[in-house]
Parts: sequence; structure tokens; C-alpha cells
Amino acid sequence: MQTETFWQLGSSNPDNASHFARISRWWAELSGQEVIWRQRLIPPNGDLSVLNWEPQRFDETILFETAETRGITLYWRKSGSTDERNTTPHKLALDHLHQRLYIFPRSQQEVVIQVGIPEQVYRSLILTNPQIERSTSGKDQILTLTDDLQQLEIKISFGAENFDQLKRLLGVDN
Repeated sequence: MQTETFWQLGSSNPDNASHFARISRWWAELSGQEVIWRQRLIPPNGDLSVLNWEPQRFDETILFETAETRGITLYWRKSGSTDERNTTPHKLALDHLHQRLYIFPRSQQEVVIQVGIPEQVYRSLILTNPQIERSTSGKDQILTLTDDLQQLEIKISFGAENFDQLKRLLGVDN
């Protein structure tokens, strides 16, 4: 599968129209979804790889009530608002892998907007030498890890297949 789709106003690329159609479908699918809206200034040298897309003060999380395209203009309305907003791009880049659309507005050539679906953020816990207990509940194996210092108890329920996989990873025969 193609990981990126590009469209540019006035491009002679024979796939330009189909690329815009693909991006338009993706945009329309944002209706009813929460999106993250980030806007950054393009550096004077034009190198977009140096842009910091980490959350910043003016970034927004928006629930799109509607999202659609008319002509080459992208329209959206925030949930609970009657005001329809829009931007007309001169260039679009859709990153399918990370579900991010980069919009280069015609009216603000020095700006790039990133609109994307929020990523799931996993919380990481580090337990050093926890107490370990194994029990059974029906067909499931339950592994309990306890860390008195952090006052944490983590219970992991393994089905037979996952428990066998864990044993293989640990190099245990039975």
C-alpha cells in the first residue's frame, strides 16, 4: 500500500486528480471524529523535517462535526458550532501510516497545518524485581506482579495460547 499521497495545485502529474480524490475521501471520513490540529511556520530554508510536531500551546483537539471538500477547498465545522471553517490549499500531503494530513494553505504560504487522528499513548511502567505469583482462573493463567516500593499490583490474565507463547519466550519447557 502507498504510504503517502501528494496533491499540488496546477501539477502536471497525471495522478494529481485521483490523489486529490483519495485525500478528499480521507478528509470526509474525519466527520464525527476527534482530530488534532497543529499549525507551524515553515522555516526560511523550507526544510520541513526540522519542524517540531510535539504538542504545543496553541495546538487544538477538535471534534469535527462535518468535514468535506468543495472544489479544492477543505471545509469543516467543529462540534457545537454553527460556523463553517475552510482553507484552500496549494499543496496537500497525506501520510497514510500515521493518519496525518499536511495542508499548505494558499493564503499563508509560510504555514503548514497538520491535521490528524490522535495516536494512542501507552503508559509505561518499569518494575524492578517485583514479587511474582501465578494462579489459575478457569482455563486462564494469571500472573500477578507486585512492587511494594511503587505500591503497584499488576495482574495479567493469559489464555492458553498466550501463556505458551510466554513460556517459549522465557525458554521454559513446562
